[in-house]
Amino acid sequence: MLWPGLGMDSVGDTLQRLRETFSAGRTRPAEFRATQLEGLGRFLRDNKQLLQEALARDLRKPDFESEVSEFSMAQHEIHLALRNLRAWMKDEKVPRSLGTQLDRAFIRKEPFGLVLIIVPWNYPLNLTLVPLVGALAAGNCVVLKPSEISKNMEQVLAEVLPRYLDQSCFAMVLGGPEETGQLLEHRFDYIFFTGSPRVGRIVMTAAAKHLTPVTLELGGKNPCYVDDNCDPETVANRVAFFRYFNTGQTCVAPDYVLCSPEMQERLLPALQSTIARFFGEDPRSSPNLGRIINDKHFQRLQGLLGCGRVAIGGQSDQSDRYIAPTVLVDVQETEPVMQEEIFGPILPIVNVRSLDEAIDFINRREKPLALYAFSKSSEVVKQVLARTSSGGFCGNDGFMHVSLASLPFGGVGASGMGRYHGKFSFDTFSHHRGCLLRSQGMEKIYSIRYPPYTPRNLRMLLVAMETRSCSCTLL
Repeated sequence: MLWPGLGMDSVGDTLQRLRETFSAGRTRPAEFRATQLEGLGRFLRDNKQLLQEALARDLRKPDFESEVSEFSMAQHEIHLALRNLRAWMKDEKVPRSLGTQLDRAFIRKEPFGLVLIIVPWNYPLNLTLVPLVGALAAGNCVVLKPSEISKNMEQVLAEVLPRYLDQSCFAMVLGGPEETGQLLEHRFDYIFFTGSPRVGRIVMTAAAKHLTPVTLELGGKNPCYVDDNCDPETVANRVAFFRYFNTGQTCVAPDYVLCSPEMQERLLPALQSTIARFFGEDPRSSPNLGRIINDKHFQRLQGLLGCGRVAIGGQSDQSDRYIAPTVLVDVQETEPVMQEEIFGPILPIVNVRSLDEAIDFINRREKPLALYAFSKSSEVVKQVLARTSSGGFCGNDGFMHVSLASLPFGGVGASGMGRYHGKFSFDTFSHHRGCLLRSQGMEKIYSIRYPPYTPRNLRMLLVAMETRSCSCTLL
């Protein structure tokens, strides 16, 4: 574990030590990988109260939200990896051509080597452990960079997590943007980053210097289309829950609603009623509503409250980093609240006259991390799915698709690249090595490849290269 102030020479020495561990093959056996995953499981169980307290101090996150979005998801990923580790590690057989029927053809899942994981502050436990599970299950050595913004969680992770992992294959670097920038000057075999598109560009630029592959889990403005053919109370319940969960500080939260003026008139009183039922008449005193992470983010969000017109909420208190669950109407596309990811408890409503207009609105903007469509008509939901592009999609609900480890999670275009969760995490942190093993016998048959070339040999070779499920172009 590395603390700020030790200097980058210490980081360089540590990276070299981790590389030596990997080169020695220590992380490759299934037994070693399982031991590390079991250590993560013990870390969660042994320190649950400590971790909950850190989440409460950083974000005033309710225990219910911590359990649902932090602990349970991380624990599920650990259990899933432990149950399936040996199956995931097995060589994957592939179809062969006529000319390779006597050979062995397979895909071997190999660890990349030294992996860097950079973690954000909004779900600091989940977004630390879930990618870490994938990296360790795949047999890598890992450098972990937690967020300095969620400082209480950073402290717990720094002081406690290393006790549960083998220090020969794991290290932690603490600090802010300067330390992260210096860390990125070093060469890694894979970089996994979760955060803003702005910082994602910095990470990708640094990775390009070493031709390092990356996964970028970024954000964006996630549209939520609400059709006229909807029950407004149901929509209000689901949209409000997912918009104000974690005080809106969620990369897959519905970022704005697209609906007709008529639907808006029906939706606003339903949202007003739902917010009061969720958080009471005075949301500030509710134990179910968290707080903004720091003053910088609070001031940014307070500035967004001046966009459009406040229809619900709008109250704020900087001394408590409190912003009420808010709904904005009469919002223009050119206003700041529609130009940046909100990442707070503010929900703008933008009016459109038709499904086609909503889809055009979505498609002329950057591809979002998530997209939501509400309608009693399955055809409308299917239309939105078919005619748009996004990292993930959910019809008639919020970000429940993220809870399924059987679905890949990741962005597209400006919302990111790469995918993880469940086996997708293992695959992300594994190099899929194509392998063919052939004996030295039957040289006379294989000699049809060699010069001098003849039309007859070419015909025979092309037939030999054919396969039912794929076509090989090289032999």
